[in-house]
Amino acid sequence: MDARAISDLGTREGDMLICDLIKNQDTYQAELGHTVLQAVCAMVERNIGAVPVVHNGQLVGIFSERDLMRRVVAEGRDPRSTCMAEVMTDHPLTIGTNEDLETCLALLRRHGFRHLPVCHEGHLVGMVSLRDILLHDLNEKDDEVRMMRAYIHSMPDA
Repeated sequence: MDARAISDLGTREGDMLICDLIKNQDTYQAELGHTVLQAVCAMVERNIGAVPVVHNGQLVGIFSERDLMRRVVAEGRDPRSTCMAEVMTDHPLTIGTNEDLETCLALLRRHGFRHLPVCHEGHLVGMVSLRDILLHDLNEKDDEVRMMRAYIHSMPDA
């Protein structure tokens, strides 16, 4: 490994785009008329913390674990009869597919979010979570450590 390859190790995350992170993602979408119970069951089944809410194919909101606690549980609503439209977060902030992970992470941190819907030309194409970015970052760091160890072990004894 040459010196240029070592210096490039830290730049890969900045080059990673949202579209690369979500390319194999199968995104569950809740419909505006779904009940909270339907959405929560889907979230539990898929081990996800938030779902985009759509109406006629367009993103109209997001429903998260936070919404569940604040707007359903804390208010004593019945999840079997409460519709998504009543408790979702309207007009969520979104991120484009061609944004990089650092931009996404900055948005998540600035707004205190853990999930962002991903849109391309106004259409929902996925969801990105803080967990997705952190797992990607951990994998990148593991690769960097392996490469550095290989480089160190390939050096002749001084």
